[in-house]
Amino acid sequence: MSTPVTGRRLRLNLDHGSWELLWSHVHRVLVVNLGLAATNAPLLLALGVVHRPWQYPAFFGLLSLGLGPSLAATFHYLRRTTEDDRAPAADLFRGYRRLFAPALLGWAPCVLLVAVAATDVAVLRKAAPGPALIPLLAVVTLGAAGSGIVTMAAVADDPRISPRTLLTASYASVRRWWLGLLNLGLLGITLVLVNQAPLLGLAVLPGCTLFVVWRNSRAMLASLAPAANPAFSHTHRDPVGAKA
Repeated sequence: MSTPVTGRRLRLNLDHGSWELLWSHVHRVLVVNLGLAATNAPLLLALGVVHRPWQYPAFFGLLSLGLGPSLAATFHYLRRTTEDDRAPAADLFRGYRRLFAPALLGWAPCVLLVAVAATDVAVLRKAAPGPALIPLLAVVTLGAAGSGIVTMAAVADDPRISPRTLLTASYASVRRWWLGLLNLGLLGITLVLVNQAPLLGLAVLPGCTLFVVWRNSRAMLASLAPAANPAFSHTHRDPVGAKA
């Protein structure tokens, strides 16, 4: 006689603490994605309508100014989640209102520098000095973009924007340039994936990517003077995806 074959069902056994940790991460990602979509609705709408946005640099340059305050609000909310795993979405929007002006002041010079460098690349790429100057302009573009992101992390911790804040963020970006390149690379990959699958991408990817970018940016700032900057001497000093 043949013996019956009994199958075992795979069961996922997780304790209550593990489920709480999992759902807190899901909640954080969903709130960040919602906040980004809501605060950048004009830019997202324009990108969905215009097929070749690079042909309208002035229009999209103005719309990109709104990215700074939304990044600062996101970083502010991520800092709140270190105190409350399920901080409400209202905290992100309150941070957006409070940080809008200083974040815009810190973000605008970086956008302007990126725009000028990108315009020079477009003009000089067919000119005689182009091959010699384009690499330098590319470095300036990457440096300005990386400095803008670190500046928003600084504004999220201390909204008092000043030239010193911009200089500190720029120096931090240069000092730990590999983390800046990692941040830009992650954001670039996220943009490509969101472009391929907008709904699924916006629902999942930005919150995960910006958490890593925030951790790396705080590590860059904390590396300058941890003892003198208690706001940056936090448990999130160590970067994600790179060793300090």
